[in-house]
Amino acid sequence: MSTKLKQLKTELSAELDSILDYWSKNSIDVQQGGFVGQIDTNETIIENAEKGSVLNARILWSFSSAYQITRDEEHKKIAKRAFQFLSEYFYDSEFGGLFWSINADTTPKDTKNQIYALAFAIYGLSEYYVISRDEKALTIAINLYLKIQKHSYDPVNKGYLEAFTRDWQSIDDLRLSDKDANEKKTMNTHLHIVEAYANLFKVWKDKGLQKDIVELLQTIEKHFINTETGHLRLFFDENWIEKPDVISYGHDIEAAWLLLQCAEISEDETLIIEYKKHAVQMTEVTKEGLDNDGGLWYEFDPEKNELVAEKHWWVQAEALIGFYNAYELTGNENYLDIVFRNWDFIKKHLLDPKNGEWFWGIYRDNSLIAKDKAGFWKCPYHNSRACMELINRI
Repeated sequence: MSTKLKQLKTELSAELDSILDYWSKNSIDVQQGGFVGQIDTNETIIENAEKGSVLNARILWSFSSAYQITRDEEHKKIAKRAFQFLSEYFYDSEFGGLFWSINADTTPKDTKNQIYALAFAIYGLSEYYVISRDEKALTIAINLYLKIQKHSYDPVNKGYLEAFTRDWQSIDDLRLSDKDANEKKTMNTHLHIVEAYANLFKVWKDKGLQKDIVELLQTIEKHFINTETGHLRLFFDENWIEKPDVISYGHDIEAAWLLLQCAEISEDETLIIEYKKHAVQMTEVTKEGLDNDGGLWYEFDPEKNELVAEKHWWVQAEALIGFYNAYELTGNENYLDIVFRNWDFIKKHLLDPKNGEWFWGIYRDNSLIAKDKAGFWKCPYHNSRACMELINRI
């Protein structure tokens, strides 16, 4: 097994280099600054595509984190570019939030404060601070954290509300994307707030922040983790009335390892014990979504008893970490076998041998899902993180 693991580590190191190389060569916007807003499935850069804050924040995180492994000065330079662009054009110094998107010419486009985006900015900025010690990055990260606590936190019912206008008023459309339910509290946003807060706590040991991380993990455990089924509940109103939705295998397996990592960073021994149990249970039930080829299906709709028969790139990336994490916790080599099979699936179906990066995904018949190579949601974060987590863990 150790030989196979060494081989996996070697392959993932090479793949990390390949992912970073793709983004270094293809995503930099020489004309208008920052990074291009969209590269389609045919490798065509879409001129004047809007630029998303989430894409920029994830590039910032990925290159900042990767530099700590690669020590490649080019990676540090790209992280700095992402930081400068985010702080200058996405960060809203007037109202202290973050624009959801800007036009290609850097003017604001969608100025709403989507808390999910603020969380990713904190995640990226705190990681950049590790490699740069740039106080401005830490200051903006802390400011965004304080804004979330002031405007999004629900002191009565606990948890966090989804979105606001630029000047922090309530907003009708709270959704991250068209496929989401228009609800005030979502699993996805809570998962990424706690991820961001934990990353910030690693560089800023603030007691109030630590307390907020602990409360967030308690809230997630109470409302979002269905301990009967092991799956996540996704959507609630402000009073924690659930709006039932799909089973998201990708989020189940991502939450399994990521929430435990956040609990460990929080240093709360009770939560660490609880989240170790959750990690194993959630990983175990995610096996329901595994196909014979080693790929993990996207979603299942229990109401229609219908599989969303797609295998997306980010779901596979999270599966690599989640199943490896369960192997570390239990010593059960069945989880490790799933990791190897999943990586074989990724190599066979998702890696683009010609151009680099990963394809969006495949359908049931193994045909490609013709969506962005880079864009609002297609970023180097999930796949680079999977490589880095396993490189560090192995």
